[in-house]
Amino acid sequence: MYEWNEIALNLAKDIEREVMPLFGTKKAGEFVGFSPSGDKTKLVDKIAEDVVLEYLKPLGVNIVSEEIGNIDVGSEYAVVVDPIDGSFNFIQGIPIFGFSFAVFKNKKPVYAMLYEFITKNVYEGIPGEGAYLNGEKIWVRPLNEKSISISFYTRGRGAKLVEKVRRTRTLGAIAVELAYLARGSLDGVIDIRNYVRPTDIAAGYVIAREAGAVITDDKGENVKFRLDATEKLNIIAVNDRKLLELILETI
Repeated sequence: MYEWNEIALNLAKDIEREVMPLFGTKKAGEFVGFSPSGDKTKLVDKIAEDVVLEYLKPLGVNIVSEEIGNIDVGSEYAVVVDPIDGSFNFIQGIPIFGFSFAVFKNKKPVYAMLYEFITKNVYEGIPGEGAYLNGEKIWVRPLNEKSISISFYTRGRGAKLVEKVRRTRTLGAIAVELAYLARGSLDGVIDIRNYVRPTDIAAGYVIAREAGAVITDDKGENVKFRLDATEKLNIIAVNDRKLLELILETI
């Protein structure tokens, strides 16, 4: 039986050892190729992904990762990983980025972890059991309609939403932001650019949902995603259906 929490944490620490000397350096951002979705692969992403492959290949599981796409070995388990969510932040020396790791068995989630390299915070989501921050249970916070704080990514659509909330943040690492929603630091995380991929949100989705978040697409339907690295999605994740309604009306 796989000990997913140990595997994820050991992997996160190995990546941390390899990449943190490059934090905030020009070298980290050197172009080394293209990912399956057509994005440029930077040196730091390549280094981190090499660690992932070295670690996970011997386990004989399917791997879905940002830079290499899908490795299907016919296992009932698939590990969906973004070795560095927020790599632009990493390269620019902005300390908001994390390691995103989610495990699916026969396409159903069984475990998720997000590790923040700077704070060393470990967020976990265990379907049916809840969400945790460093081993302590976490929940989304109750909605205070006078003080709504959201993270909001758009290319113009629904821009009036910024007038209906008190604070907007765009932190550049959606997996981390979904974990912040789960711990009660944000009321919502919205990305309606048709841009995020399953590798970006798989772990954050499980963690936030286990913490009580309501998660839909831009039409208010349940978010469905394939376990691949190329599909592009819209996501609305909030702590309360009232906020979901407000967002859907506006966009």
